[in-house]
Amino acid sequence: MLNEQVRRIMRSNPIVVSPHDNVKEVSKMMVKKRVQQLPVVDEENHLVGLITAYDLWKNLLNHKKGDKLKVQDVMTKGVLKISPKDKVGTAAELFIDQRFKTLPVVNLKNELKGVITAFDVIKHCYQKEYPNPILYKEKLKDQ
Repeated sequence: MLNEQVRRIMRSNPIVVSPHDNVKEVSKMMVKKRVQQLPVVDEENHLVGLITAYDLWKNLLNHKKGDKLKVQDVMTKGVLKISPKDKVGTAAELFIDQRFKTLPVVNLKNELKGVITAFDVIKHCYQKEYPNPILYKEKLKDQ
């Protein structure tokens, strides 16, 4: 189960933002979509960063530039990433060791192929062990 490739359980076509997007609008979208991290990609779909709820909180505390602030001004740039061929166990180890919640999945050209979250790993392991859950069955199908 943990030896399977990340591409088997990653979320393809995730919501992404541009470095030039307005932080206030991105923040509203994150609340609406109930996500805490979003990959930031350039025009060629190359990963350039990750914007997180923590990045937005830090900005709010610093009161920088207000409504004119862009994603590139607050995003995390040194993002740890993983490849589609890496093992699910590698992702799990990174989640445990570094306390990440989301890992962008990129190819050798740094093009975003998807994301994998800690929840994806938990769900994958759970469903392998319990293929017919009783509680939260609907939630597991929707995620």
